[in-house]
Amino acid sequence: MRRIVVGGVHRCEACRLPHRWCVCAARETVAVPLAIDVMMHRRERFRPSSSGLVVARVMEGVRLHVWERERQWTAGALRRPGRELWVLHPHGEAMPSAPAPESVQVVLIDGVWSEAAVIAREALGWGRVVSLPMSGESRYWLRAQQEGGRFSTAEAMIHLLRFFGFDAAGETLRRQFELHVYANLRARGLKERAEEFLRGSPAAEAFPGLLARLNERRPLAAPGPDRRVDSDVPGATLPPASSP
Repeated sequence: MRRIVVGGVHRCEACRLPHRWCVCAARETVAVPLAIDVMMHRRERFRPSSSGLVVARVMEGVRLHVWERERQWTAGALRRPGRELWVLHPHGEAMPSAPAPESVQVVLIDGVWSEAAVIAREALGWGRVVSLPMSGESRYWLRAQQEGGRFSTAEAMIHLLRFFGFDAAGETLRRQFELHVYANLRARGLKERAEEFLRGSPAAEAFPGLLARLNERRPLAAPGPDRRVDSDVPGATLPPASSP
């Protein structure tokens, strides 16, 4: 298992969590005919709470791109041959009826809301802007949802899979996403909040062994600068992502 150091904490390179809370032992992957690209704000790449990274870990063939203000992305740099490029956005047009997944490429925008809004201004010119019918409450308990109807990148991906009829893949991603949320809550020291979340989660039944190991009592670590979460840490060493 490879490691990275973020904010003084040794973290798993894959799930970004401190090794005490790593969830990679329960990792599942799925493959679907859709082509998926995640356009991630540069700061999001270092956040253990990122749900876009969950999508990239679970969905085979996902391309992860890092957006930076100094660089200009174009449709030509993103488009895959033989596919219509869609950009998922809450204010897009209604989803087309009965599209063939083999002919579609979807771009998901990933970042906190203010960062995603900046990316969206550029992304709206990349292709067909579409909106998913999504309702209910978000299960993304790691960040404040300032308004109703807002969902994480992973939740948008789950709804997209269901729209195309890939229900089993959607349930796999949902389990992985909810395990990710639970482990992040525990890593923040929010045990009661995490257990409340778990009571309504499919992760409780899907991963009993891993959850039992995560809940084993261990010696307390010495205090230090390890408590930082969701921060921009330019010095971290991470695998390369694509550039325009």
